[in-house]
Amino acid sequence: MSYNITVQFKPVHEFMNSLHTFICRKSHKKIELSPSWVKQTNSMLTTEYRSFIHEWQMDDEWKYAYLLLELEDINTAEDYINFLENTSDKALLDLFVYLCRRWDYEVPEFEMALFRVRYKQLLYGWNEQYFKQMNPDIMNALQAEYANRLVAKEQKSADSFLDETTRGLMFGKTEGLVQIVLIPQYHFQPLNIFWQYGNTIVCHYAARIYLGDDSVIPPQDLRVIRSLGEKNRLKILKFLHQGPRSFIEIVRHLELSKGITHDHISKLRSAGLLYAHFDGENLVEYSIRSQALRQVETNLINYIEG
Repeated sequence: MSYNITVQFKPVHEFMNSLHTFICRKSHKKIELSPSWVKQTNSMLTTEYRSFIHEWQMDDEWKYAYLLLELEDINTAEDYINFLENTSDKALLDLFVYLCRRWDYEVPEFEMALFRVRYKQLLYGWNEQYFKQMNPDIMNALQAEYANRLVAKEQKSADSFLDETTRGLMFGKTEGLVQIVLIPQYHFQPLNIFWQYGNTIVCHYAARIYLGDDSVIPPQDLRVIRSLGEKNRLKILKFLHQGPRSFIEIVRHLELSKGITHDHISKLRSAGLLYAHFDGENLVEYSIRSQALRQVETNLINYIEG
């Protein structure tokens, strides 16, 4: 492995990730937060803002909005909002140029004035109507996860640390990759959010934070057990035991539709039972994550006897 791994966390990271989770409606059925979270959050928003956010698209501008989190002066949601209000269009472009050159990424071509106005409205509304009311235990848990990852990074090999942290993301085929930045996130669990910016990949990984009843098995462990209770998923694992395979190869092996096969693979990935091999942001093949299978029995016994 020829790239460096760093770990970061600031409150503004989860601010953006919570907003990402709400806007990404196609993922609402996949996240650990119950459907009641979406319903409750909707009820917290004004009619005007709810209509405004409903039309939002996760396009290239959204990716650049995440890039600005790399600025040292943006630590909180308020910092980000004030930055957009008080930074001139020219200064904003200059900062984008600085960040993009540092990571060998293309400079944005959209209109800076419009970007500032639109994102200030978006971020201000989300901060006032949702984020300020969010359970403080979430941020405390993320801070603790960040501290734990910093310690683990010093104790493990780079490969082992990346595997344990992301539960199966592999970037070994990404040409020109220099750095991976890992950032814990809560709202989008069990999914990861990641972007490639030239020579750098920023991964907001599912931190496996559970704030529920201790008498109930954590959702991440329950997900593993459920994912194994289906014959086609077991067939996929057996097939991948022979070596990495592309999505099309798995489809042909199962003799099922692409949609059904994708659903099975998604369940196995969410459970951490597969490696997903990426070339940049493009997923090229899958392989079995055997250590997660071996951990199933231990986690189950710990829950029952704990």
